[in-house]
Amino acid sequence: MTVTGQVSAALGAEALLATFQTELAPVLERLLALEDEQPIDSRWSQVLKELRSYALRPGKRVRPVLLVAGWSLAGGELARGVPSGLKEFAAGLELLHTFMLVHDDVADRAATRRAGPALHKALGPGRHGEDVAVVAGDHLFARAVETLLGSGLPHAARATKYLMAICRHTAAGQALDLALSLAPLDEVSLFQTLKVATLKTAKYGFVAPLVAGAMLGGASEALLGGLERVGRQGGLAFQLRDDLLGLFGDDAVAGKDGGGDYHEGKRTFPLIAAWTRADAPGRAALERVWSGQPKTPAGLVEARALIERWGGRAATQRVVDRLTRGARRSLASLPSGGGTRAVLDALLARLARRSS
Repeated sequence: MTVTGQVSAALGAEALLATFQTELAPVLERLLALEDEQPIDSRWSQVLKELRSYALRPGKRVRPVLLVAGWSLAGGELARGVPSGLKEFAAGLELLHTFMLVHDDVADRAATRRAGPALHKALGPGRHGEDVAVVAGDHLFARAVETLLGSGLPHAARATKYLMAICRHTAAGQALDLALSLAPLDEVSLFQTLKVATLKTAKYGFVAPLVAGAMLGGASEALLGGLERVGRQGGLAFQLRDDLLGLFGDDAVAGKDGGGDYHEGKRTFPLIAAWTRADAPGRAALERVWSGQPKTPAGLVEARALIERWGGRAATQRVVDRLTRGARRSLASLPSGGGTRAVLDALLARLARRSS
C-alpha cells in the first residue's frame, strides 16, 4: 500500500470508530431500560433512573473502541461497519467499566464523575448513598455479564471469561493501591507502583479490550500475544502520564483534579521516583508534606516543588516515553487491520503527551 493509501485507510478507520462511539449510546440506553424491574418498587425505580443518568453521561468510551480495534486487527471488516453483536458486546464492556467506576468512587470518596456527581452522591447523603451505590454497582456488573454472554457472538464465552479474570486482577490492584496509601513512603517501591498501574489500568483498560476484541474475531495466539504487549506498554505509559496529571495537571486542561493524588495520599510513580533520589532531609520533607494532615494548597505547592526538585517528574516522563516507543514497536509488527493499526499508533503517541 502506498503512503497515500495508508493515510486514507487510517482516516477511514478513525471515522468509522468515531461513528461507532456515537452509535453506542442508544444501545446502552436500551440495555438500561430494564422494563422487567420497573414494577418492583418506586424506590428501586428511582435508583435505576439515577443509574441510567450516570451511565449515559458523555464519555470517551475508549474500551469499546479498543475492543472493536482488536476485532478489526484480527480480520474483522470494519469498512462494513460494526456488527450488531459486536456493538452489544462493546456496550456490555462499557457497563462493566461503569460498574468499576461506581465502586471506585465509593472507595476513593470521589465527589464527581464525568462532569456530574458521583453515583453515591446522587443516591443520597452519607453512608446511605454509598451503600445503595455499591448495590447499584453490583446490579450493573450482573447486567454487563448478561449482555456480554447474550451478544450471540461465536467466541463471546471465551472473551467474557477472559474479561472476568482481568476483573479479578483489577480488584487485587485496587486493594493494593488502598493499602499502599496508608504505608510510609520508605515501605513503598517503584515496583509496587508499577504493579498497581499494571493491574488497575494497563491490563484492565488496554490489554483486556484489545485482546477480548481479537478473541471475538478469532485471532491467532500470536496476535493475542502481540496485542497483550501493546496494551501493557501503552497502558502503563497512559497511567504514568495520568500520575503526572494527577499532581501537576491544570484542572481545566487535563479534565481532572491536578492535586487529587496529593489529597488522597496516593503512592504514585512520580512521588516514589523522587523519594528514591532524595537525600535524607528531602525524604523527610516528602514524608511530612505527603502524609501529613490536613491537606492544604500550600502543601500541594510544596509537594510539587519537592517532586520536581528530586527528579520525580522528569524520571516519570522518561519512562512514559520509553514505554510508548515499545508499544509502538510492538504495534508495528501486527496486521494493519484496514488502517486500524495506524489509528492506534496515533492514539498511543497522543496519550503519551497529553497536556498538563
